[in-house]
Amino acid sequence: MIKYLDLKEINERYEPYLSKVILDVISSGRYLLGDELNKFESAFASYCGVTNCIGTANGLDALSIIFKALIANGDLKERDEIIVPANTFIATILSIINANLTPVLCEPDINTLNIDCNHLQSLITEKTKAIVAVHLYGNICNMDKICHIAQTNNLIIIEDCAQAHGASLNGRKCGTFGKASAFSFYPGKNLGALSDAGCITTDDSNLTSIFRAVLNYGMSEKYICSIKGCNSRLDEIQSAVLNYKLKFLDQETEKRRNIAEKYYSYIDNPSISMPQRMERENSVFHIFPILCTKRDQLKKYLFDNGIDTLIHYPVPPHKQKAFKEWNDISLPVTEKIHETILSIPLNPVLTESMTDKIIKVINSFDK
Repeated sequence: MIKYLDLKEINERYEPYLSKVILDVISSGRYLLGDELNKFESAFASYCGVTNCIGTANGLDALSIIFKALIANGDLKERDEIIVPANTFIATILSIINANLTPVLCEPDINTLNIDCNHLQSLITEKTKAIVAVHLYGNICNMDKICHIAQTNNLIIIEDCAQAHGASLNGRKCGTFGKASAFSFYPGKNLGALSDAGCITTDDSNLTSIFRAVLNYGMSEKYICSIKGCNSRLDEIQSAVLNYKLKFLDQETEKRRNIAEKYYSYIDNPSISMPQRMERENSVFHIFPILCTKRDQLKKYLFDNGIDTLIHYPVPPHKQKAFKEWNDISLPVTEKIHETILSIPLNPVLTESMTDKIIKVINSFDK
């Protein structure tokens, strides 16, 4: 069976060095807010091209902290409307709700699967205060248009870069376009920790101070709380792991891009479509989705032929039980994507023979 993602095999490639950095942290006796965190924050900020990186416990917290800090700073107020793509992972929407803000769902572009800038423009009202640009599946959004819309309407941009570490547009990496940006380092991400982990990137030094206070119980100094905060610290072990793995991120991204090039070049089954092919730098191919009206049959066919797949995501946010107030909303593009999407294996440990088999089996489906 070709696994969708084999984390054991992925992380074994870093041994024995991965174990060494973990043991070094254990031996240090410092497990939170220490040198490893400082080193990773500095390295990742440099990698992205920003002034500040702030480690958090996970990607959802990173987004939630951004919104809470923007409220504390006076940039937003509770119940302000935040436009967000309707086909994003649920965490993006939860972060808005967690800050007592109002999500407004925007349809994606069926060709790119990222936010539709035309629909985005039509949703702006006097209550709209921010846009969340989600670089879904590792594909950078049309930030030129989004930035223009935001500037014209005096809106804040927040980037959700949870799946797009290193994706860039005209040489500028994601995580640098917004007022602040959130990353996830969940183990399955392109840059993955060995547990939950995340960070915020920003060039705003004032917001950086607020972020650091919010994630540490709201303390501006020890035992002095200036803001209602939370506990969301990136620990020393995960920081050390991420700092070591960061050295190999670009190399692994190139492997992902090469595999994606093969998929685009050789998958030619007429019953299957793929997202619009982007410039090489624009995507880091965290996920490679294909679309098929016979998605469930295709998934079973691939499994029966030794290929594991996943669905990102089977139920759109507005149809989730948790959001009953949205269940009657019609978002046809979003619904079509969620009904037809299937993610096929694409990762740095996929061999050429595995890739060839995946292409061959996909092309033989329903012929």
